[in-house]
Amino acid sequence: MIELVAQSELMREAVRLAGRVAVTDANVLVTGESGAGKDALALYIHWRSPRARRPLVKIDCAALPGELLEAELFGYERGAFTGATQAKPGRLEASHKGTLVLDEIAHLTLDAQAKLLRVIERREFERLGGRLTLRIDARLIALTNVDLDGAVRRRDFRPDLFYRLNVVRIHVPPLRERPQDVPELAARFVETYATKHGRRKLNLSRAALAALEDYDYPGNVRELSHVLERAVIMTDGEFIEAKDLPESVTVAGALRKRREKRPTLSEIESEYIVETLAYTKGNKSEAARLLGISRKNLYERLARCGRDEGRRDEG
Repeated sequence: MIELVAQSELMREAVRLAGRVAVTDANVLVTGESGAGKDALALYIHWRSPRARRPLVKIDCAALPGELLEAELFGYERGAFTGATQAKPGRLEASHKGTLVLDEIAHLTLDAQAKLLRVIERREFERLGGRLTLRIDARLIALTNVDLDGAVRRRDFRPDLFYRLNVVRIHVPPLRERPQDVPELAARFVETYATKHGRRKLNLSRAALAALEDYDYPGNVRELSHVLERAVIMTDGEFIEAKDLPESVTVAGALRKRREKRPTLSEIESEYIVETLAYTKGNKSEAARLLGISRKNLYERLARCGRDEGRRDEG
């Protein structure tokens, strides 16, 4: 049974919702950026559902062109198209009594969307080139990194199908929004890849973990996984050091830290005014003269930076 890493509140909320919907038969729409962990959440829902002992079937709607995708999804009879020398059941039949995961659902053609809508509404379909109506009982989980609301507005996605799929929507946040999950994810990946590549037990050094925590992960969890598999292969010692990580990770973290430490213009101004007031021992008239501004302007700037000390002047 799959266990999701959810140290961050954002991911905890996604997992809580997944746990609640898992025990039902409701269709689920899982949204999120590529590599964020939508597949893992779909597995989590299946393994906690009453269908856990039944088939879990997945089809990547982006991997196949329209006609081939329909053939793979619905199956086909012999002679349905050129090259169909024998009948073949589709993924829908394979998922009977279980769960069907439709990855990148937005890539379905409008024709395929209409056929899928019928499956959801009537629980029946025909193979391509077939006349026999087949009954189906499968739970649907749709995954997408596309804004389906926008696709509906653009008429690229059928609204009736969208509403049927969008019974429960769960958003998987990108890894950059849940840095609290990085240490545990990293530890799991290191353990997994150390075993896979026949390495003795490895650990992450503090410097390496700090670099991983500072990185933004445009490729999300998938990128973290690839980074750590590479690191397991590259390291020679008992610890994965920062030098074993890709330069893109270590440099990006250092740059972000420098940006975060760099004060804003407003902060520089505020600090300079405070220093000038300290130099004049609180004499605002003298401070204003040294700063080259009026006393009124000085009071206004002090108020903006939260240092409004009234208009009493010691000088």
